[in-house]
Amino acid sequence: MDKTVRDADEAIRDIRDGASILMGGFGLCGIPENLIKALVRRGTRDLTVISNNAGVSDFGIGLLLGTRQVRRMVATYVGENDLFEQQFLSGELEVELVPQGTFAERIRAGGAGIPAFFTPTGFGTPVAEGKETRAFGSRHCVLEPAITADFAFVKAHTGDRLGNLVYRRTTRNFNPMMATAGRVTIAEVEHLVEPGAIDPDAVHTPGIFVQRILQGQAYEKRIEQRTTRPAGGR
Repeated sequence: MDKTVRDADEAIRDIRDGASILMGGFGLCGIPENLIKALVRRGTRDLTVISNNAGVSDFGIGLLLGTRQVRRMVATYVGENDLFEQQFLSGELEVELVPQGTFAERIRAGGAGIPAFFTPTGFGTPVAEGKETRAFGSRHCVLEPAITADFAFVKAHTGDRLGNLVYRRTTRNFNPMMATAGRVTIAEVEHLVEPGAIDPDAVHTPGIFVQRILQGQAYEKRIEQRTTRPAGGR
């Protein structure tokens, strides 16, 4: 089944106000740039965005914050985005901060159909407030619910028309697990190829998890903080 759509605007055509969206990437690495910009153009509001972090104020998820389209964020780290900070402190943005390992496992569990799991992370801290706890031997754990969403936006290096995806290097971060946990997964790729062009052993996300795929355009691939040293330095 050919799952290609014309462009990012067509791919998000049915995303309504109040939708929840998993967004792949780590910082600005491997983020779905085209899909985010299409969402800004559409103006969809009251979104719940689930992402490792909010990137920076003028790019990626920061664009959605700038247009006040995000009502709630679930994230692990938010220290690079001053716009996020302003909206959170003013009470404009609802935020759920989750330890990064727990965040990853909650998404993995959601994609695997596991409703919840116990983890020792966060026990005895504000993270555990209001949650069920249990002791396993001498180890105290917190019950954490799985994460799923109405949509998942992922970005891959190469994909075929059937939705099979290959990620490049560190862009293989939260993208593969998020692709499994969205009810509708939309993938944008740098290179769209015909079925059979990808070695089956190289596939990271099988096409069964992807409902729509598009050829991305004009990637900026920004770096949050570039650290260099003088030529010849050690």
